[in-house]
Amino acid sequence: MSVELYALSIDAKDPAGLARFWAGVLGREAGADGTSLLPADGAVFRLRFLQSDVAKDRANQMHFDLTSQSLEEQEATVARALELGGQHIDIGQSPEEKHVVLADPEGNELCVIEPGNNFLANTGVIGAVSSDGTQAVGYFWSKAIDWPLVWDQDEETAIQSPDGGSKISWGGPPVNPKAPKNRLHFDLVPSAGSDVQAEVERLVALGATRLDSGQEDGEAIAMADPDGNEFCILTAR
Repeated sequence: MSVELYALSIDAKDPAGLARFWAGVLGREAGADGTSLLPADGAVFRLRFLQSDVAKDRANQMHFDLTSQSLEEQEATVARALELGGQHIDIGQSPEEKHVVLADPEGNELCVIEPGNNFLANTGVIGAVSSDGTQAVGYFWSKAIDWPLVWDQDEETAIQSPDGGSKISWGGPPVNPKAPKNRLHFDLVPSAGSDVQAEVERLVALGATRLDSGQEDGEAIAMADPDGNEFCILTAR
């Protein structure tokens, strides 16, 4: 593997505040910078919260599906999220659905999934990063970070680290119109000894494109996957 998934970065008006919210919901330890959460509980990637004043005007391309081992745990997770500043939202879910749809203090969607969900079995608190995207983009990410496909049916795909933990899934068509810049994006890092430019070329051959600029002030190579979703290769961390 030439690049590894290092982080999922989330744009925020108040990065430290949003980091505190998610630390409380997920039970994860904050990094020394106060705006990141360290990997834990089956998640091989950290969370980073980046300063942005761009207003949220549509549903995110990605959201977290949080797992529950019992109804009591599901209720406790919902209560904790609400106490920390989250809110219930309506995205068209029916009353019969057993998962609970919430938003964090900056409006980012999340779902607290009921117990007994087989797809999220043996994952972690973040059972999946559930994404809007095509089958082709699922294939791209599987090859890009060398995570095997664990679901590929009816144009829906999902990948998971060989070590287990959180899945990343894509729901297939129809794909919602993309924001000018997604609020959530993946950050990759080169594996030890790998050639960064050769890795960029490999990703381009898989269907990625180079972007003119990113949010990392010259410390990253900005790219987009085949669906146009931004991601970065961090050259300093």
